[in-house]
Amino acid sequence: MQKKIVIIGAGFAGLKLARKLHNADYHITLIDIHNFHQFQPLFYQLASARLEATAISFPLRRIFQGKRNVNVRVGMIRQIDTRAKKVFTRHNIYEYDYLVIATGCTNNFFGNENIEQYAFPMKSTNRVIALSNKILLNFEASMSARTPADKEAYNNITIVGGGPTGVELAGALAEI
Repeated sequence: MQKKIVIIGAGFAGLKLARKLHNADYHITLIDIHNFHQFQPLFYQLASARLEATAISFPLRRIFQGKRNVNVRVGMIRQIDTRAKKVFTRHNIYEYDYLVIATGCTNNFFGNENIEQYAFPMKSTNRVIALSNKILLNFEASMSARTPADKEAYNNITIVGGGPTGVELAGALAEI
């Protein structure tokens, strides 16, 4: 009898594991809140309007098309019962022999409520599109500004975080 693996999260880790094991003698259920994989290293290009969302988002079911032992399910995890070896979503219960939790990370605002309230975190395609729209609308408003102070206010962008994404975004915005 095939062992059941439930993988929660279809980011890089969850996707890589499912792809690596799809030929093995396992029944794999991959659960994510989206029906697509997001290639996060290129979020800065989406934010700076250099790429379309479809260039960095790939349908999970297409990735595993023809792989009979991999099932993709879209859902939010409600509960995990490790004793009974069950994962509960809103509509389904998934039994497992092995459970892998590969949900990635969240934003840390370090207790700064202003950053948390006004920031555009770059953790999902939808949030990055919202950021891109805000940047482009601000640049358009800047072009119509009546005073230098108004123009500067629209062009004032703060990037919180100096990792690869922050640095790449800063460079892309400088080129715009």
